[in-house]
Amino acid sequence: MTLKRLSAGGVGSSTVHLPVGDWTTVLDCLCARFPAIDRDTWLARMARGRVLDAAGLPIGPAHPYRAGLRVHYFREVPAEPRIPFVERILHCDEHLLVADKPHFLPVMPSGEYVEETLLSRLARQLDNPHLVPLHRIDRLTAGLVLFSTAPASRARYQALFRSREIHKRYEAIAPALPALEFPLRRATRLVPGEPFFRMCEAPGEANSETRIEVLERRDALWRYGLEPVSGKKHQLRVHMAALGAPLCNDPFYPELDGRHRREADDYARPLKLLARALAFRDPLSGTERQFRSALTLTF
Repeated sequence: MTLKRLSAGGVGSSTVHLPVGDWTTVLDCLCARFPAIDRDTWLARMARGRVLDAAGLPIGPAHPYRAGLRVHYFREVPAEPRIPFVERILHCDEHLLVADKPHFLPVMPSGEYVEETLLSRLARQLDNPHLVPLHRIDRLTAGLVLFSTAPASRARYQALFRSREIHKRYEAIAPALPALEFPLRRATRLVPGEPFFRMCEAPGEANSETRIEVLERRDALWRYGLEPVSGKKHQLRVHMAALGAPLCNDPFYPELDGRHRREADDYARPLKLLARALAFRDPLSGTERQFRSALTLTF
């Protein structure tokens, strides 16, 4: 059986197949499987029709438990913060959407963000529950994000990223590096650091590479052009910090500061990193496609 993806307001549901157990109701099973979500929260979701069976029909508190039952539910975050910046659609056709993401807005629902994400906003705006990002950029990074708008052609575009056939270009503002000669190449091994959400360079064979050039020099700060050959987490931020030029307003590198917590977001101090351009040969039409962000980084 092929299941149509369910949505609420354009936002796709999460799905769980109930495990083997001795629960009486679906509600009992969900409470045991997700201990961080209390029973009253599940009851409230059920009352609003936000817990569904495989056919898309509402599941109530008395619905009998059955191992293997497919249950769809919609994540909610109480008092989710409103991010006061607006995304912009630069291109949209039957296969692709290109959006300009503002700083601070996550691409995908995760953790404390569900509705206030680029995917959720665009899915609601276009009424397209099949919208899927083909890649991601950090919440604190601004710029281009490419989405698939149709499941039938999605794999062709995803393959471009796996085979590194997408040319990505970033801009950043960071301290001057007058002692170095540009353009230069930074190739190092990146591994998880401490805390868990940071990355760090480590000895060993390189698994990341960035090409770096200087676009503009202004006394103590320069504008850099960054081209990631690989796509490791936080790669550009780690490489620049390792060179001695951490990106302006970076709360993670070279050291953590208080702004790594969401409640400490300072909207007047965005991370000076912008996904400026994307270029690739379209796998369907064979034409060369180029997209450029309309956003800018200011010194």
